[in-house]
Amino acid sequence: MSITRTRILPALGLAAVAALALSACGSSESLQGGGSGGNGGNGGGEESSTIVIGSQQYYSNEIIAEIYAQALEAADFTVERNFSIGQRDAYMPSLEDGSINLFPEYTGNLLQYFDEDATATTPDDVYAALQDALPDGLTALDYSPATDQDSYNVTAAFASENDLTEIGDLAGIDGLKLGGAPELEQRPYGPTGLKDVYGVDVAFEATADTTVDELVAGNIQVANVYSADPRIKTDDLVTLEDPKGLFLASNVVPIASSDIADEIADVINEVSAAMSPEELVAMNVESSVDQRNTEDIAKDWIADNLS
Repeated sequence: MSITRTRILPALGLAAVAALALSACGSSESLQGGGSGGNGGNGGGEESSTIVIGSQQYYSNEIIAEIYAQALEAADFTVERNFSIGQRDAYMPSLEDGSINLFPEYTGNLLQYFDEDATATTPDDVYAALQDALPDGLTALDYSPATDQDSYNVTAAFASENDLTEIGDLAGIDGLKLGGAPELEQRPYGPTGLKDVYGVDVAFEATADTTVDELVAGNIQVANVYSADPRIKTDDLVTLEDPKGLFLASNVVPIASSDIADEIADVINEVSAAMSPEELVAMNVESSVDQRNTEDIAKDWIADNLS
C-alpha cells in the first residue's frame, strides 16, 4: 500500500472559529452534566470538566481528532488533547477506562478488533454490528461518509476511456492486471472476490509500496489503495464505487465515553456529516504534501464546512 498505517454542531460563526483555543487545559475526568450549544463546557459560570480527545500516531487520524477538539472548543467545551498514542492496543484501554473520552475510529477495523468473526461489510451493517460489539461504557456516534479503507482505483484516463464509475464496470475488459500488496492475492476481496462478486477477471501482480507508481506508469490497470491516500488526489486517480460491499467498510466514526456521548453528539455528529471522502483526502494532501500543520488544516476545514 502507499500509506503505512497504524490502524469524521451547533452553528460556528467565523468569529467563533477565529477564537478557537488550541492549547489543552483542565483535568482528564469525564464531563458531568452540561451540554452542547455553549452550556456544557466553560459557560454558565460553573467549573467545567475536560473532554480528553485521543488520536492514533497517524496524521490523517490526528487531523480528525483536532477538528473534534476545535469544534467542541467553539461550543464552549473544555478539551485536552492526547494525540499520537500509537496503535489500537495502546489506546483502547484508555478509552475503556474513561481516561480518554473521544477518539476518531474506523468502523470496519474496530469491529474486527472486537469481533474477529464479524461478517458485515456494508457501511450500515458494519455500523450496526459495531454498536453491538462495543464494550459497556463506549458509544459510537454517527459515522461519517469519509472512509479510510481498501479500495480499487484506476487512472482518470482509464476511467474515462472505459466509462468506469464502479467496480462492476470492469467486467468484460480484457487483459486487466491488478496490483497491490502480496497478501492481496489471497484476500477475499482480491482476484477471487472480484470474480465472484462482480464477474471481473484480473491477473495479479504484487506491487507493494510501488502500487500507485505502477498504476500511473500503465503497468497495471487496477490498484488496491487506501481510500484516504493523498496520491488519489495528487496522481489524479478514480476510486471505483463498491455497491455490493466487496470491501469491509471502514467509515470514520467517533467513539465516545457513554456518559458524555449525549452531551457532545450535536457537535460531533455535524462534523461527521460534513466530512466527505474527498475532503479527507484533500486534508491528507495538505498535511503530507503541503506540510501544513494539523491545527491550521482543522481550522480551515471548520471555517469552510460548518455553518
